[in-house]
Amino acid sequence: MLASGLPRTLILLFSLSIVSSLNCRGERALSVAAVFGDHAVLQRGVQVPIWGTANAGRQIDVEFASQRRTAVADKGGHWTAWLEAMKESDRGRDLVVRCADHSLTFKNVVVGEVWLASGQSNMQFSLRACARRLKDVQVAMEEQTRYDIRLLRIGPPDSDRFRELDRMNVRWQADSPTTRPNHSAVAFFFARKLARDLGVPIGVIESSWGGKPIEGFIPEEEFASNAALRPIADLARENKLEELKQLEGGVIVRNTAGMPGRIFNSRIAPVAPYAVAGAIWYQGESNAGTGEDPRNYRLKMAALIRGWRKAFRQPRMPFYFVQLPAFRDEAFGWVRLREEQRLSLTVPHTGMAVTIDLRDTDIHPANKIDVGERLAHWPLARQYGKHEVVPGGPLFKSARIDGTTVRVSFDQLGGGLMIARKEGLPPPRETPATALEHFEIAGADGTWYPAYAEIESQEVVIRAKAVPKPVAVRYACRGAPGNPNLYNRAGLPASPFCSRLEFLPWAPSGKSSSPEK
Repeated sequence: MLASGLPRTLILLFSLSIVSSLNCRGERALSVAAVFGDHAVLQRGVQVPIWGTANAGRQIDVEFASQRRTAVADKGGHWTAWLEAMKESDRGRDLVVRCADHSLTFKNVVVGEVWLASGQSNMQFSLRACARRLKDVQVAMEEQTRYDIRLLRIGPPDSDRFRELDRMNVRWQADSPTTRPNHSAVAFFFARKLARDLGVPIGVIESSWGGKPIEGFIPEEEFASNAALRPIADLARENKLEELKQLEGGVIVRNTAGMPGRIFNSRIAPVAPYAVAGAIWYQGESNAGTGEDPRNYRLKMAALIRGWRKAFRQPRMPFYFVQLPAFRDEAFGWVRLREEQRLSLTVPHTGMAVTIDLRDTDIHPANKIDVGERLAHWPLARQYGKHEVVPGGPLFKSARIDGTTVRVSFDQLGGGLMIARKEGLPPPRETPATALEHFEIAGADGTWYPAYAEIESQEVVIRAKAVPKPVAVRYACRGAPGNPNLYNRAGLPASPFCSRLEFLPWAPSGKSSSPEK
């Protein structure tokens, strides 16, 4: 009816345009994964996969930086072309993907270091939100662009199966005072530190989601790889959420995004296997709140890391994470979860940014500057050859019982141990005349007593008159320990620790026994 009123020549041209489009696109249009776009950053020093869809058997040409690579779409219409390893370059160039008579061009694409950032609200927390409470963040948010930083936010709904990204809702943004405020503060300060120290473009793909437990970020199939985790997926699949909540190491599922794998399906898997240098992670609050059981979180971390490494085809992909900061003394779950996070370091090629000294009255600490920069210490020291950089603070190594005394040794001494105090953003100030705080020891009954502690050479020596036969020691194992003051001389805080995990409460008295059975 509508066509009858159109001139014949217009109808003919419209028909020809459809035929021309079908010559290349037919049943499946030429497409490129939405993670590629204008202003993107490609990873330097490795082969870079470019992928998408087209008609089965269609030849696809990819051109970038004087390279031309060819791929052929398989029977399912999927194709992948691999660019050879490239050196860093801040010169924006076109990434062109074409078939016989159709092409897609992405402009201002650079080569540098690309990182994946994820977690819950403290990773998602924006510069604008932090700036409301911390002037230094306000200044950083408004300063003129000094470094080539590109940020990409991934934020579709959760899904029970793999979900393609919608290109209309995915856009790389070159950093500027205009684009900066809405982006993750941790991701920005991490990227700024890398850009400042490396002098190369930095890209961050950020896919965090506030208020969500780790289970949603783990590929569902990874739960089957561990006997302790398998019931989580089984009960969730059967929608037995009350039983799941009561399970040892279980989880409270408040909405579908908390179900195993559903965030991975929509926010991680669609990005893979984009070439990245590694991942940073800030999560745990929703596995350690009121009524939540933080036990086995280290097993969940191992499953998360293993699953992401498979998805990105990098068996040794670096994975660095933030240990939860101080928050309320009654937050028992946070105490145990911090220890679970520390124990996650047994997974190879991981590192932990300790934040126990970054005290705040809010569950979202405003000082994301120290958080982002402490995360950046790990790749700078481990991956980028900055040998003068100490990656982290002292980590518990061993406890040796010597009569009435416990002697604790540490890894990551960073030039030696010191007593110090951190106030605000400046580096910690050494306070040698001050006593070490928050050390406790316990006897065989698992009852903890405050202890006197002092630094002797490269060890901390702890004793308490109330415990003549100590068997365990712990440090800063409270929800919000005031002034945890053990540091290394690189100015990084010691991680909280407990030498006997079974002596560490994970819930208020009455729900959990301590020591555990």
